[in-house]
Amino acid sequence: MINITISNLQKRLPIHRVRIKNLVLKVIKGEGFKKPGDINICFTDNILIKKLNAEFLKADRVTDVLAFKLSDEKIGGRLIADIVISTDAAARNARLFRTSSGEELLLYVTHGMLHILGYDDRSKAQTQLMRKKEREYVNR
Repeated sequence: MINITISNLQKRLPIHRVRIKNLVLKVIKGEGFKKPGDINICFTDNILIKKLNAEFLKADRVTDVLAFKLSDEKIGGRLIADIVISTDAAARNARLFRTSSGEELLLYVTHGMLHILGYDDRSKAQTQLMRKKEREYVNR
């Protein structure tokens, strides 16, 4: 069983908890992940996500999503992960890409989950695969 906790530390955008939890479960099922776990998703602003990015990834800049896998299921058998999402970035990118901020948030949740489940986006091919999967899960 996967426990999903959603924390909302911002006031800019509404957070649709049920929709987000259902999306996380869809990604987990779609990727064939079957272990138990705890996934924490935190919605925040650019100020906090920049601070976390600098502290943990040594990148002193704003980003849209951070994903931290805190466990190794091969050792402990349980997935433990945190995903942090900037609603400021979602609002900005929604204007830039002519989407809705809600769709941007769902893309970020999916992106974070794919990272947690082992996907990377360091090469062009990896990025293309992640974008394809993000669209598939958000548009299903």
